[in-house]
Amino acid sequence: MYLHTFAKRFSVRMLFAGLILLACFSAGALPADRITGSVRNESRGKPAAGDEVILIRLDRAIHGEAHARTDAQGTFTLRTQYPGRPYLVRVIHQGVSYDQQASIGQALSIQVFDATRRVRGVSCNIEILRVVTNGSLLHISDLVEVKNESNPPLTKAGQRTFEVFLPANAKLDSVLAAGPGETGLVISAASVSGEPGHYALNFPLRPGATKFAFNYDVPYDGHATFQTRHAYPLRQMAVMIPPTMKFSSRPTTFQLLSTGNASYQVQAAYRLRAGEGPSFEVSGTGTLPPLGDQARFQTSPQSPTPPNPIVSAARRTALPSLAITDSRPKQAQRPAQSLVLEGVTCILLAACALMVWRSHKARKFSTVRRITPALRSNRAQRGRKL
Repeated sequence: MYLHTFAKRFSVRMLFAGLILLACFSAGALPADRITGSVRNESRGKPAAGDEVILIRLDRAIHGEAHARTDAQGTFTLRTQYPGRPYLVRVIHQGVSYDQQASIGQALSIQVFDATRRVRGVSCNIEILRVVTNGSLLHISDLVEVKNESNPPLTKAGQRTFEVFLPANAKLDSVLAAGPGETGLVISAASVSGEPGHYALNFPLRPGATKFAFNYDVPYDGHATFQTRHAYPLRQMAVMIPPTMKFSSRPTTFQLLSTGNASYQVQAAYRLRAGEGPSFEVSGTGTLPPLGDQARFQTSPQSPTPPNPIVSAARRTALPSLAITDSRPKQAQRPAQSLVLEGVTCILLAACALMVWRSHKARKFSTVRRITPALRSNRAQRGRKL
């Protein structure tokens, strides 16, 4: 009787323990096919409620796999269908998308910002014009980094978030854009009526650094003049040309940088105001080394690590391009553009920013060395008079 009762109690306990383990296993396995996360509105400092959330599967094509909306606490749950595939979660807040890579079982934390047409604290950090000749054409890659340092942080959105001013006879080939932490994608530019060479972009300027690349051609007979114009104040501007070409400017706003590389030359100008900027001229013919060679220059172990935001941005792991592919025929697409799409824009910006930073630092150091002895001499003379 005692053994029977013990066996019965043991069986009940085992069954109860098994049910607990099964419940724990089921609870633990439940999120295995889900991606969860929370969305916070950094402009207001509180959870973002009611935002649309889209789960995108990054395969050979882009697939919208699941949809959800954030609750009152800003949280969401998305169910996946294909374990092992790369995913991206897109949150749409006030018409602007914010993307983040995701994997199954991961809990995300995504930041969004209120969108408005007018934002203070937007400026251009650096602009680089890469100039080469191609027969009767001059090909220019105009690379710009725009910084949004608004406080509180806001996203600038609208029909004219950024404007570019190209030569009137320029033929725009492609426009690429990359938001903070992203690689480039091809976008469209709207020409401004009655102003040849003036284009407006409808691309959100999120807090942080946004990069644009404009590839265009102008007719070339061995000499060309450029009149620069800027939509925002510009901290640094650099013109990169082959060593076989000549550069001149009036007034002498630009300065030749010592790059330590004889395969190209760089002219730089600093602290330019919004509106019309300095003009410059180029003449002669020549080509530049492949972008990969310039990337190796930037990543050389001997190169110091400058406190430049472009270099930091280039070293971050970038999101894959979401794909707006170039609709032009394949034979018309330049190989360099596909490289830019894969993130070479960031590398080229970083390489040129490194040159500009080095030159700027060298001039400041030289100035300090010249001024310091004079200050010491003046102080000594005042001391003797006293």
